[in-house]
Amino acid sequence: MEINKIMGDVKPVVAVQAIVEGKMVLLTQNTIASYDFGSKVDLAGVKVPSTADEAKRARFMVAFPVTYMTPPIYATPPSFDSAMRGGWDQAANLPFTSEIQTTYPGYQKSKTIPSGSLARAFGAGTYTVYSGQFVASAGIIVPGALVQVEYAAGADQGRLKVATTYDADLVVGVVDAYDTAYCNLTVTLKEF
Repeated sequence: MEINKIMGDVKPVVAVQAIVEGKMVLLTQNTIASYDFGSKVDLAGVKVPSTADEAKRARFMVAFPVTYMTPPIYATPPSFDSAMRGGWDQAANLPFTSEIQTTYPGYQKSKTIPSGSLARAFGAGTYTVYSGQFVASAGIIVPGALVQVEYAAGADQGRLKVATTYDADLVVGVVDAYDTAYCNLTVTLKEF
């Protein structure tokens, strides 16, 4: 997902399920347990919609937060029971299982935000989503086409799709452009 122009809210959130970056999400209760002395407890949770009613409330596009970490990056970080103060030699710190990344996932295309991870929910604005992050059809690549959020179970859940009929409650934005070389879709999400 690329951010072209932000016109609305940007909310710090917690993914309550694994979500591919660029999908549309709705705010929900944060069901993730406390982390680092309660630092995630006060944030809203996000999830992809699973019903038509939830699709009406899916007004945000989710992305990884900006990071200032330098590689290597440990995803998911080990759980430290306040033992980090003593360094890596503490019994509570090792062993741990973690994926070591040399490039931050937010700088890569179509990566999954793990459940329980911090994320950003972007409201109204113009965004470019990559091939595979929207439901491909002949109608969605037409500039000016209205888009809504897919809520049916499956891989397309949370992706943008062309609105075949106009429903003010379901339409979330309009197609600005389609890049035929890379199959990227640029959309403007409307303000609610």
